[in-house]
Amino acid sequence: MLLTPLFIALVIGYLLGSLPFGYLVARARGVNIFEVGSRNPGATNVRRVCGAGPGNLVFALDALKGAVSALWPLVVNVAPLTQGREIGGQMAVIGLVGALLGHSFSCFTKFRGGKGVATSAGGLVVLLPWATLIAAAVWVISFYATRYVSLASILAAVALAVATFFLGAATLLLILALLIAGFVILRHRSNIVRLLNGTENKFVKKGAAPKS
Repeated sequence: MLLTPLFIALVIGYLLGSLPFGYLVARARGVNIFEVGSRNPGATNVRRVCGAGPGNLVFALDALKGAVSALWPLVVNVAPLTQGREIGGQMAVIGLVGALLGHSFSCFTKFRGGKGVATSAGGLVVLLPWATLIAAAVWVISFYATRYVSLASILAAVALAVATFFLGAATLLLILALLIAGFVILRHRSNIVRLLNGTENKFVKKGAAPKS
């Protein structure tokens, strides 16, 4: 019985995460986001190509996917599914993992997707608000100091894991933070190579840009 609600949380999280908001928002403006800029459907590329408004909208919607995936198990009574066992917190974690996988490997876009930063942030605001706030501060400082979105995201991912550890979060949440940090860094592996080679592109507000 325990596996049933966890599986439900995973599936719902995946389907929510798979909603391709970046693709849909850009398509509404006559742009196939998979063919321009970095060819990534994340908020950064949408902002570069379509402007600040669409980019901010995509970030908000992608964050909302993560937040809803993590939040609903905490507010819905799942006791009848578990014969009285309280596993809402576990379902919330699994739901966010599902959303992250769905966002990055969407079944609606031939398993293509973004790098998971916004979706992770939305869910982590629900589960780890203080660690997420610290990570967000690191992102802002890093971005405005370097203008590299990729570097800011990588440093924020590391900050998330470190902050979660020092804030004394529960073991399950620490594991989640480590997994998300590792996943975000892994999804940025090509950016890391370009950063090391000095060929990574700095943020440009609008207009097609090389991969970054």
